[in-house]
Amino acid sequence: MDVLSLLEELQQLVDDSSSMPFSKKVMVDKERLTELITEIKNKTPDELKQAKWVKEERQRILQDAQKEANDIIKEAENKIIYMIDDHEITKKAIEQRTEILDAAEKYKKDMINATREHADNILENLETLLKENLDMVRRNRKELK
Repeated sequence: MDVLSLLEELQQLVDDSSSMPFSKKVMVDKERLTELITEIKNKTPDELKQAKWVKEERQRILQDAQKEANDIIKEAENKIIYMIDDHEITKKAIEQRTEILDAAEKYKKDMINATREHADNILENLETLLKENLDMVRRNRKELK
């Protein structure tokens, strides 16, 4: 069961609990409440591990994009050296080199931006989830007091 399911079950426990007359307070099964909180505590580190993995994966993708861009640049430079014999070929090679370098740089930037955006979206969702979980736990603790 994931953290969201556990939190929903916790909410259901509170919703299904008997209310105190003339009060907003409810009587909650302490044992079940403790079990749910323990399970949430045990599951939350998995969510954090997932966020760490996303960060590491983002770094790996950025490194791969950089390596691929460097390989493309190296390939372009080798092609230019090979074509340098003829003046007309040299002009064309210079044009192609510029195009390839521009394309490689654009590809690198696109990959970096897409990876950052994807990682940011995942981390934003995780942050929202953790905030909601924390808010719910705080509300429940407040209601219990």
